[in-house]
Amino acid sequence: MVPLVRAERDFRFDQPWVRLGRVLKFWLGQWKQPRYRFAGTLHIFIFTGFLVLAIRAFSVLIVGVSENFVMPGLSGRAGLIYDVITDYAATIVFLCMAIAVIRRLVFKPTRYAVPARYGKDHTADAVFLLSLIAILMMADSLFAAARAAAQSQGGQSVGVLAAFSLPWILRNALVSLPLPALGRLYFGAYLVHEVTFYFLLCYRPFGIQFHVETSLFNIYFAKLDREILKPVRWGVSEEHLDQVKSFGVKTFEDFTWKHMLDFYSCADCGRCSDNCPANAVGRPLSPRFISIKARDYSFQHYPILGHATNGTALVGGKDTSSIYSEDEIWSCTTCGACEQECPLLVEYIDKIVDLRRGMVDDGNVPQSLQKPLKALESRGNPYGKMEKKKADWTAGKEFQQACPVRTLGENSGADTLYFVDSITSYDDRMQAIGRATAKILSHVGESFGILGAAERDSGHEVRRFGEETLFMALRDHNVDAIKASGVRRIVTADPHAYNALKHDYKDVPPVEHISQLIFREVKAGKIKFKPVENDNSTYTYHDPCYLGRHNQIYDDPRDVLDAIPGLKRVEMSRARDRSFCCGGGGLMLFYEPKEEQRMGVKRVQMAAEAGANVIVTACPFCMVNLEDAIKVAGLEGKMTAIDLAELVDQHIVRDGLVAAVC
Repeated sequence: MVPLVRAERDFRFDQPWVRLGRVLKFWLGQWKQPRYRFAGTLHIFIFTGFLVLAIRAFSVLIVGVSENFVMPGLSGRAGLIYDVITDYAATIVFLCMAIAVIRRLVFKPTRYAVPARYGKDHTADAVFLLSLIAILMMADSLFAAARAAAQSQGGQSVGVLAAFSLPWILRNALVSLPLPALGRLYFGAYLVHEVTFYFLLCYRPFGIQFHVETSLFNIYFAKLDREILKPVRWGVSEEHLDQVKSFGVKTFEDFTWKHMLDFYSCADCGRCSDNCPANAVGRPLSPRFISIKARDYSFQHYPILGHATNGTALVGGKDTSSIYSEDEIWSCTTCGACEQECPLLVEYIDKIVDLRRGMVDDGNVPQSLQKPLKALESRGNPYGKMEKKKADWTAGKEFQQACPVRTLGENSGADTLYFVDSITSYDDRMQAIGRATAKILSHVGESFGILGAAERDSGHEVRRFGEETLFMALRDHNVDAIKASGVRRIVTADPHAYNALKHDYKDVPPVEHISQLIFREVKAGKIKFKPVENDNSTYTYHDPCYLGRHNQIYDDPRDVLDAIPGLKRVEMSRARDRSFCCGGGGLMLFYEPKEEQRMGVKRVQMAAEAGANVIVTACPFCMVNLEDAIKVAGLEGKMTAIDLAELVDQHIVRDGLVAAVC
């Protein structure tokens, strides 16, 4: 508890009823466990068995003092029913322990493996704990069986044992033993049960099962709005950030108490790393070990006996006391796959961003990211392009005639602002997404415009990179420009800008992603589609991380695709909340990571395996990476990528033509 007391503050006491509901769903209901069907089912059986056997464990303890003790409420028929349930529960848990040990030793899933750079393997600890639980179940069953066998020999009324349960089997095997032997077994089973039970309680905080004690609290205090980054310091307003001596996390004590609780609550199951795209392509990042290494650090630097040796730097390659490497922390794309998968709601993005804030505060920025950061500071975009060229994508003569896009000034009278953001404004290929979006807005009759030179980068990637003050400057400039334009709503085709405007900005009009607007207009009948011309094309939709996992927009883009007559769509093996990141989040378009394979390449291979030859996405960052990955993977001519807005623009029925809408 000492590290938690010394940790930074964290406000987690709001909305108690919502938090209680999450406890019922994720802790009691084990909501996320079935996402790994076999292991999850096994865990549900074990968890349920422990809940059922909890009263039994304390009853057995008291029986050692008062042999005829009966827990209040469990006498008569209720007690008989409970005894039958506990017999089966002990049997099921025992069998689950045997299966779990076999899985650990024989059919060991790759997600349990521990690479040498992360320390020792935890198999021995896991098998030891599983064996202790199995011994506990056997001792409990033997205790009940010996008593029942002795009662039957003594002519006493015999308690009910559930047929074919472990106590029932043991009773039948022991019934012929003499009473003295049964008495010794009875007493021996009791001693083994109690010693094992209380040894487990004392040992678990030092092993991989500490989550048994902490998981309920970890889920109760879990973040309610996962898409919103934590502030630099809880309780310190932005106006007073200049009084904060140090930004981010540099030492273990800079973590908040809740993040430390995360470390202790990690079940070491490997689900997070199994779904982490950075880990999948060989980057030096495994979310699981962000937690495990910090927990080991805590045990080492805050021993039960002796003095705390805290205060050492957490990140750095030269200091042997550091537990994280710089590449490890920069490798994260903040895609959220790890948090989506964790059954105990352990948080990672806030920790990664806080560690980056600490490095940025010390001037420790990767070489490849220094130039775009300076450009963002001086020009308001990572490309270093001039502000007056922000609206050049609208300058084509044919486009201007078909869809004139006005630049909004003060109180322009427009209802809708199209927030373009940097990548769509300046990248020649992505400008096509901007033009397609503008044509869609024009087609549905939106009174819209853009900010042009007054628009700066949304700052979404800047903030997740850890440059909080630069983000605040970009945000404040954009907020002023948006308010001055007098618009009532904002539309963007960039999920990163969408996430920033929706969650990181304050006092701006409601924001909508273009996929939401298109779907709404399709339902209203304002958008009708002509059939696809190429029957040989098979489409698949790639969920952008900041549209899908972070904002739960999964169905609207798919429903739009399904509304296009003749379009054949298939799903990739990893889709929706298990979508695989393209690799573009967190300024990753400019970062040069150490990796065995590009994330985008792995993603286009998934599309090919699904039988698709056209990948549709709804994010310019994804488009950059996917189109590049198609070339790297040698799939040019066999596969293409297209943005949802571009696809819709190609198939919209215009000039009074009519087409059926599926």
